[in-house]
Amino acid sequence: MLSFLAVILVLGGLIFFHELGHFLIARAFGMGVSVFSLGFGTRLVGLKRGKTEYRISAFPLGGYVQLVGESPGAELPDGFTQAESFAVRAPWQRMLVVLAGPVFNFILAWLIFWGLSWVHGTQELLPVIGQVTNASAAHEAGLLSGDQVLMIDGQEIAVWPDLVNHIEANQGSPLHLTILRNRTQFSLDITPRMQEKRNLFGEVKIMPMLGIAPKGEIVARELSFMAASWHGARQIWEVSALMVMGIVKLIERVIPWTDMGGVILISEMIHQEAQNGLASLLALTALISINLGVLNLLPIPVLDGGHILFFFLEMVTGKPLSPTVQNAALRIGMTLLLMLMIFATINDILRHFR
Repeated sequence: MLSFLAVILVLGGLIFFHELGHFLIARAFGMGVSVFSLGFGTRLVGLKRGKTEYRISAFPLGGYVQLVGESPGAELPDGFTQAESFAVRAPWQRMLVVLAGPVFNFILAWLIFWGLSWVHGTQELLPVIGQVTNASAAHEAGLLSGDQVLMIDGQEIAVWPDLVNHIEANQGSPLHLTILRNRTQFSLDITPRMQEKRNLFGEVKIMPMLGIAPKGEIVARELSFMAASWHGARQIWEVSALMVMGIVKLIERVIPWTDMGGVILISEMIHQEAQNGLASLLALTALISINLGVLNLLPIPVLDGGHILFFFLEMVTGKPLSPTVQNAALRIGMTLLLMLMIFATINDILRHFR
């Protein structure tokens, strides 16, 4: 029951927050909103404030904002004027209203990462060597398990990613390392060797390598309120870039399409993280929120990114796309989206039998 509630709160909350972005920017521009609903389907309870009805509906997985006059010539609800119609506004205003949904997904993820970083700090992997590959550059240079890399070419190495970045940026020239071994510092020169390395997406790349692996020693570091803010923003950037690259690799078929998952997989992940505590569940919520933001910005009709593309073209050409073109694009976009949802669901089901 707890896991079911977690799925409803996470997925419903994320979609609701997305719709809240549309609502707030629309109201900021004075556009009419007839309904703001938490949930879909049959209205359960609600109240009216001004011209907008705020309601809770039967199906709690999400929500929606009903703008007045979303299409030219649409009939307006009672009490609304033509000036409040969405369709008559400048394209840049309509673009910002649509863009606000994905932006709010990123803002929510940032707030979660900010809070987690401030409360729990950050854990970093120290540049302590745990394994040295036989006959590697590191082995021949005399590096041993337990050695800590303090500096490379005069630059301080604080965490393991610093070490990796210096090695991968090397162009075949010797590296001057300062090593700490049993409380004794010494220096040595190592020339990385070009070797095959499999990246996160399974691609084999030729990269400079020393032949070492981390020991796994972790250091916890507390962050100030503002430092946690910057750390959260950096996490947003890194995760977003990774997700965009993942989409590209999926299109290039580097990542097999059978790895793609849908609502079932997400629900299972939420169920698993709910067992691990609130911090784990919040971290996953932030990741899903970024995923929603990235996916909704794809220039596919039906998604927010498709509408943004329409409004951008209208700004450039000075006139909206013809209704025929828009309707055809929306039908194609809806078909593509439904096919992807069905394919992802089938993958989620078959994954249990593989």
